[in-house]
Amino acid sequence: MEPYREFRWKGKLLLPGLFDGEHYFTLEAKPGGGLTFHQGELFSGILVPLLRRSLDGATKQGFVAMNAALKREAETQ
Repeated sequence: MEPYREFRWKGKLLLPGLFDGEHYFTLEAKPGGGLTFHQGELFSGILVPLLRRSLDGATKQGFVAMNAALKREAETQ
């Protein structure tokens, strides 16, 4: 992790190994100025296969919506 370039946290559902997630935001400098924002989550645990459809659907849509809103806000500043 690089200071001021990455923010991440981990969470779990009830017990470790059941359904764990590590969410992250990263900032990448672009040549010529500006930044590229990346967001993602790494999932692990025995429930992941059962929840895969939801993770690939609603969860991913939420990430896309947040990224678009953040982009709009950043570009109006």
